[in-house]
Amino acid sequence: MTLNWKAPPFPPARVLEGRYCRLEPLDTARHLDDIWAAAAGHDAIWDWLPARPPQDKQAYRALLDSMVAKAGIVPLAVIDKADGKAKGHLWIMEIRPEHGVFEVGWITYSPSLQRTRAATEAIYLVGDYGFSLGYRRYEWKCNDLNEPSKRAALRFGFKPEGVFRQHMVVKGENRDTAWFSILDGEWPARARAFRVWLAPENFDTQGRQKAALADFAEAG
Repeated sequence: MTLNWKAPPFPPARVLEGRYCRLEPLDTARHLDDIWAAAAGHDAIWDWLPARPPQDKQAYRALLDSMVAKAGIVPLAVIDKADGKAKGHLWIMEIRPEHGVFEVGWITYSPSLQRTRAATEAIYLVGDYGFSLGYRRYEWKCNDLNEPSKRAALRFGFKPEGVFRQHMVVKGENRDTAWFSILDGEWPARARAFRVWLAPENFDTQGRQKAALADFAEAG
């Protein structure tokens, strides 16, 4: 274990620039219209989130306002650089500087953002930012019944750590929580896998990947 380790700062809210997406500090006035246009009517987005689908723009406005006002998190809008539109949002959360821990969570992607290079790059950008500040542990947690989220965690190179039984009650239902993490010593290989996968040469002219991210992660 590292001796004389010093706690990093709480992550300042700032723009995180990628090739395919840009993460911006969430701003309801700037991002609501685009996010609502991309997400409205797609209630399945909310199946695993701890909130009900907003039924109108005002309800979504109130939800985003509550995120911006919430202490202890860094909420970020996900901007698709192909058209400059905000198509989702996520949090840097469970931030514990004294232990060097941060999590990506509350991932809310519209259908037009899901399964895109921008969606994957956003996870990379959050990790790279946290580790660049000196954090030691990058967490991913989800309902143990959420198989797509667990597959995504493994694809991104997070290692499974087990299940916290009866960890939470969400929307009146029990949640057993599956835990995953990437440690600082593992991040250089994981980061390289992300960068190689995201490289334009890994995609054909129809935008299909030539090699899977999991292949690069395993190689790392």
